[in-house]
Amino acid sequence: MKTTRREMLLASAASTLLPAIAPAAQAPQPRIRFGVSTYSYWHFDKVKYPIEKVITDAAQLGFEGVEILHRQMESENKAYLNKLKRAAWDNGVSLFFLSIHQNFVRPDKAARQKDIDHTKRCLDLAAYLGCPAIRLNSGRWSTIPDFQKMLDAGGKEPPIEGYQDDDAFNWCIESINECLPHAESVGVAMALENHWGLTTQVDGLLRIYKAVNSPWLVLNVDTGNFFGEPYAQLERLAPYASIVQAKTYYGGGVYYTLEPDFKRIATILRKAGFKGWVSLEMEGKENAQTAVPKSLDVLRKAFNG
Repeated sequence: MKTTRREMLLASAASTLLPAIAPAAQAPQPRIRFGVSTYSYWHFDKVKYPIEKVITDAAQLGFEGVEILHRQMESENKAYLNKLKRAAWDNGVSLFFLSIHQNFVRPDKAARQKDIDHTKRCLDLAAYLGCPAIRLNSGRWSTIPDFQKMLDAGGKEPPIEGYQDDDAFNWCIESINECLPHAESVGVAMALENHWGLTTQVDGLLRIYKAVNSPWLVLNVDTGNFFGEPYAQLERLAPYASIVQAKTYYGGGVYYTLEPDFKRIATILRKAGFKGWVSLEMEGKENAQTAVPKSLDVLRKAFNG
């Protein structure tokens, strides 16, 4: 059947009025937020780098948040905490993480209780500051007191005479369980890190995490704390990660130097559906004023590219 000129004109007009059929929308990539640890500006030097200055620097560079290293705080009194909260508000950044130190690998129950109490106190500090989570360590035997020698040994230490690694795992799991009700009551999660000791190996970290089995215990994955080939280990932890600490080493590392492939790291995390914070820990000897901006640029290109 022959199409008339009038029918052709009507079809053409209709096609310009009908909205174009768009291709099916792709699911958006999980949003990654970038923060910076105050540790990036202070590597346990004699003089502490003021956290307020880190907050100001972070805002100027475009970070969305600041991770506070507890040992870098000048005080735990309310006036100081209020000053940090106000600095974060005035600069438009979040205080998203409080990184603490404690050790549950202690045969003496009274000694472990001190670290349990310390953890609970830090949960209170985090809640007051508005931090949704704290960094948690398992602890270690400390039978190799020198930190560098412990690293040279691959993070593995022999147990104290008369004990086994199973004892240490049980102490750690019991201690975390004692902290869980307090974490839930203040609304602050504990993020267990692959930070030497029992959590040096992925199997050890997951053993504790799965034994506790609580929404108030999550995982903090540090890209620089793997011994051996890191990417296969990261792939095992990525599905559980709530926060990632990304280490850089400009000027050579304070303790060791690595060359992380952040594009590969970002790909692994994206594939696992990671949508938490990426917190920069610049652990190099270069001045933070130049090394931190370079580090942020690398992370942005890797995760947003």
